[in-house]
Amino acid sequence: MVNTLDKSFVTGSSWKPDLFKGKVVFVTGGAGTICRVQVEAMVLLGCKAAILGREEKKTIDAAKEIESLVRSPTENDDADPIVLPLGNIDVRNFDQLKNAVKKTVDTFGHIDYLIAGAAGNFICDFMNLSPNAFKSVIDIDLLGSFNTVKACASQLIKNKGSVLFVSATFHYYGVPFQLHVGAAKAGIDALSNNLAVELGPLGVRSNCIAPGAIGQTEGFKRLTGTDFEEKSLNKIPLQRLGTTRDIAEATVFLFSPAASYISGSVMVVDGGMWHTGTYFSNNLYPEKLLKSMQSKL
Repeated sequence: MVNTLDKSFVTGSSWKPDLFKGKVVFVTGGAGTICRVQVEAMVLLGCKAAILGREEKKTIDAAKEIESLVRSPTENDDADPIVLPLGNIDVRNFDQLKNAVKKTVDTFGHIDYLIAGAAGNFICDFMNLSPNAFKSVIDIDLLGSFNTVKACASQLIKNKGSVLFVSATFHYYGVPFQLHVGAAKAGIDALSNNLAVELGPLGVRSNCIAPGAIGQTEGFKRLTGTDFEEKSLNKIPLQRLGTTRDIAEATVFLFSPAASYISGSVMVVDGGMWHTGTYFSNNLYPEKLLKSMQSKL
């Protein structure tokens, strides 16, 4: 994957250069599609980043590519890192996260911002969803988010930092084939709200971003059918798919001083789509749902 953003994000955007100079962001899922572009935006605006991922090579490659946005090709390879890759990290393993936090602080000195973006998803109805499959999504999304904040807590409190969870809209109403994700993301929203209350007096803010249908992402390709644009695009009020840049812009806002009084909120970035229904509700219900469940009934 190549970078999505470039230096025009700074010169042609609403954000001032060096908005996050001297700051450090810690990102789980940082080599994925949505979270990676969040990192690109932060780095272009002066932030340093630690990106965590399950696949070591993918994480290292992503870090090098993101660094190229702000580092001259002639710079020495031994120069201090701007993006620190931390591969082979499973967010379900608290000790691995604690070690990742230590490496980040040893490298950059501190952590100011946290993006909890590691997630798992697949299409499955309740009758075909095994307890292990349900547990896997809950463990990666919800337990992983808790573990990540827990590991970073002392740094966030020390630096009066900010937490951002990547949530979803699948729990705003019953969405077929997404029970496991809806349950996990509902928990994440609740976790964020509680952290906003409990850590707020210590100077820490906590919010969520809930992306909608974001084109050209791993999740979009995996979760939508070939007929999505034909049958569902016109049901998005703004009449277009979202972009990873849309999520990056919202991320920059929520971490910026402009959002200094925003905590315990969920920013939905979906063009208004959740008001009119998802692809699963509009196109797969009830015929395809019943067909999928038939073998278990």
